Amino acid sequence: MKKLLLIDGNSIMNRAFYGIMSKNMLSADGKYTNALYGFLAIMFKNIEEVNPDYMLIAFDSKTGANVRKKKYEGYKKNRHGMPNELAEQMPEIKEILKAMNIEYLELENYEGDDIIGTAAKKFANDELEAYILSGDRDLFQLVQDNILVRIPRTKFGKTETIVYDKEKIIEEYGLEPKELIDLKALMGDSSDEIPGCPGVGPKTATELLKEFKTLDGLYSALNNPEEKEKIRPKIREKLIENKELVDISKEIGTIDINANIEYKIDDLIIKDWNKEKVFKLFKYYQFNRYISRFKLDEIKIEDDNVNEEEIKKEIEVTNKKIE
Repeated sequence: MKKLLLIDGNSIMNRAFYGIMSKNMLSADGKYTNALYGFLAIMFKNIEEVNPDYMLIAFDSKTGANVRKKKYEGYKKNRHGMPNELAEQMPEIKEILKAMNIEYLELENYEGDDIIGTAAKKFANDELEAYILSGDRDLFQLVQDNILVRIPRTKFGKTETIVYDKEKIIEEYGLEPKELIDLKALMGDSSDEIPGCPGVGPKTATELLKEFKTLDGLYSALNNPEEKEKIRPKIREKLIENKELVDISKEIGTIDINANIEYKIDDLIIKDWNKEKVFKLFKYYQFNRYISRFKLDEIKIEDDNVNEEEIKKEIEVTNKKIE
């Protein structure tokens, strides 16, 4: 069975940044490197555990949330902006991935989740399993027999990964993965400011979906004299009053699996690193542990005197191109 590893770039960079808050992790010229270092640590760990044949890293675009904001103005309205110390590391992780010949993608008007969802559904089949690495449980809605989600978490100072397949999601939520879309539509999501139905929390939403299976089934029951009696009067009233909000919540909470991804699966095959470039970058970022781990200091480089000023200029030029 072939394996595809899909990484939620923004989620893992955020996790790495807040997980390693050391002010001593700096590049040769004093830039923060904690998110870069942590992202690579998590990526390397998952590569070892999954042993993928193919990889793709997805990033949010600056306009990624716009489509959903047009549908609901409050979507992520009060979300705090990315700290400058993290923002300046975003183009630099892409430069490292480029040197490693690992494909990454960001698409205008799409969020990283949409890229991951599209790639997972496009490539997963009877001969290929897709593994999604993210800290975002919204991606659970994508899970099926050949698509699994890996959630990193820190326990007793060590990062471990929990793998969610269909059975584990049913065990934890009491619902099928696809039913989690309707669950969010009812209960909302404060982190993304998806409204849901006011007055309907996780417990009530879960009970309603266990009984009626889908939103359509629930609202059909409200028009059935016998079925609607299974729903408490106050909840019935709230569901009827807020149907438009529930419908919008479902729409913006559903991952788009039709993003414009032009890749073929062979485009994502794992390739050898450009070790000379990786070595120069790791030396610039002072990632001596990674240099030693991958024996990069043993490779022959045309100019052993690595000019850190030249590397700095190259990175700055790349950053401008990315911007």
